[in-house]
Amino acid sequence: MDEMVHVKGIAHAFGEERVLKNIDMAIAEGEIFGLLGPSGAGKTTLVKIMVGILEADEGETWVKDVQMPSLQQMKVVGYMAQSDALYDELTAEENLDFFGAIYGLKRKERKERMRNVMEVVGLQDHLRKPVSQYSGGMKRRLSLAIAMIHEPDILILDEPTVGIDPMLRQSIWQELQRWQERGTTIIVTTHVMDEAEKCNRLAMLRNGYVIATGSPDVLRAHTNTTTLEEAFLAYGGATS
Repeated sequence: MDEMVHVKGIAHAFGEERVLKNIDMAIAEGEIFGLLGPSGAGKTTLVKIMVGILEADEGETWVKDVQMPSLQQMKVVGYMAQSDALYDELTAEENLDFFGAIYGLKRKERKERMRNVMEVVGLQDHLRKPVSQYSGGMKRRLSLAIAMIHEPDILILDEPTVGIDPMLRQSIWQELQRWQERGTTIIVTTHVMDEAEKCNRLAMLRNGYVIATGSPDVLRAHTNTTTLEEAFLAYGGATS
């Protein structure tokens, strides 16, 4: 199976605070890969480096054999940030049209994809509503729709279901699994254990280190635990 994302020796600091320390990671084509860890573990910084928004102090990041940051390579990636990057004064339709054009989609293609992604996130009835009238949860869903509009090879989603009701969260995960079946590589940051269970493999992050990598079953088996939370706590002793 081809390698889609390769992170080698990544380290990064904000001022005196070292938020990532010697991170090595390889993510294969068509897998759902989770970055699991508490707030402040370095998950958001790591995905920003993968996307090419942030350049690491040390190490290399490769996406589909191209070293990041690369403006051209960002077109094969769909990125949903933790904070919604939306134009509040525009409607959802105008936001989708704008981002679709940036990704190089033709007008007819944008219209078609717009309908599809808004159905996925359950916002098809709110297409012409200004984003300023959206609730926080609706904005999260629109951000996910924007990340999907150009059908990227790699979807990188930073806490994608925070503030989304359980029923819709379930349907979004079903859609992510359909995308995976089509060959899309999906990278998800989360601190929610039931979402981590849905990943093929996980990297557990704590204090800027990767403390363990493997499937949920393997991580539990290696620590002789019954839950991922117990496994995380067991591995956590390695850096304390």
